[in-house]
Amino acid sequence: MTDTTVAAVSTPRGKGGVAMIRITGPEARAVLSRVFRPKSGRPPEARQAVYGSFFDDGGVFDDGVAVFYAAPASYTGEDTAELCCHGGLLVTERLLSAVLAAGAQPARPGEFSKRAFLNGKLTLTEAEAVAGIIDAVSAKRLEIGVRQAGGSLSRRIDGLYRRLVTLAASMRAYIDYPDEDLADLTPREAAAELSAVRAELDALADSHRYGRAVSEGVRTVLVGRTNTGKSSLLNLLLGFERALVSDEAGTTRDVVSETAVVCGIPLLLADTAGLRAGAGAVERAGIGKSLEQLERAELVLAVFDLSQPLTAEDYGLADRIRALGKAGSTVAVFNKRDLAPGAVPPVLFDRQVCISARTGEGKDALEQAVGALYGGLEPDMDAVITSARQAAALRRASAALGEAKEALCGGAQDAAGTELDAAIAALGETDGRSVSEAVVDEIFSRFCVGK
Repeated sequence: MTDTTVAAVSTPRGKGGVAMIRITGPEARAVLSRVFRPKSGRPPEARQAVYGSFFDDGGVFDDGVAVFYAAPASYTGEDTAELCCHGGLLVTERLLSAVLAAGAQPARPGEFSKRAFLNGKLTLTEAEAVAGIIDAVSAKRLEIGVRQAGGSLSRRIDGLYRRLVTLAASMRAYIDYPDEDLADLTPREAAAELSAVRAELDALADSHRYGRAVSEGVRTVLVGRTNTGKSSLLNLLLGFERALVSDEAGTTRDVVSETAVVCGIPLLLADTAGLRAGAGAVERAGIGKSLEQLERAELVLAVFDLSQPLTAEDYGLADRIRALGKAGSTVAVFNKRDLAPGAVPPVLFDRQVCISARTGEGKDALEQAVGALYGGLEPDMDAVITSARQAAALRRASAALGEAKEALCGGAQDAAGTELDAAIAALGETDGRSVSEAVVDEIFSRFCVGK
């Protein structure tokens, strides 16, 4: 428990039907009584919504609803009050000022969730999931956040943590009393368990590719020579006409940016100027931007015209993509299938699809190719790592288990025990069991004020 009482506006600033101010800390009930007067004349009981008036030194200035939650049955685990007033800028600021004058201090970003973590109401993974729910821009990201806020990932990590603790206890018994037969597992069984847990840690860490994509989006470039249908493809992915489409070559001169959700993954799309020789000054500037976008892209949709033989410019683009080391994150999109239904494209990259951006044929195949690239076709939604911090901790734990197994198989029991302890500590960082105060402060500083 903390000894200070803090408050903040927990709803977006602006004009709306209702605004909410949240108060938490040991003086929450007292602060509530200094700014809220129930119409019934009776003080609010715990977990009961009460209608009344809000007032300050200038008198009553609004009416609304207050709810008081007694510790530990609250979000933060402390005495907490939530005040709902009308959602105007002036009235909201006046109520917050009244609450601060009544004894509360301004809350820092994420302070309510941080107190919930410190008071054992949330694990660190659950707290981070709350932030994910707030920031979600796709249904998949929201689903991941809801599941993890409910403890799905915490339970998975807790199970692995307990297995390692049990294994460490068995190994310690073997090390300390080698002749007493006190260990639950033989060295061979312990090595097998190390491998099994490590495989699960690696699978969790590998899910970060999908988790990062669905959380942050994937910087995606549509690139190709002129008139291959890049703008038509952009419009197809978006589901509306965003870019101008014309038979005239070189109509796209600048980068057109939009976001489309594919297999639950937000693609941060950049439609670029077509590549061709002999372009004018303005078009050359656009082509320069195209190449810049290509170098920065995480996903490349290289668009080719299926109705025509590939040109030197097409092959040159494929060579450039490979030279940049982006072949593994490229999907070759052979467009205009409606004009050449029987055409078979040459193999340029491992992932290729034939589509018609005009009719929509092949769109599902393209989405499947993108989803497969990021592991988004059938993800285990209960075990998706969205945080780089979590992924790094899992990698460290896995590496330590690898060292522990090598030492164990070499007969170095003490070294194996030391590495196993390091793995347990690293795994504990994922849900906050052994995380440093500085890391906790950094995580919650990214939250909004009032959460």
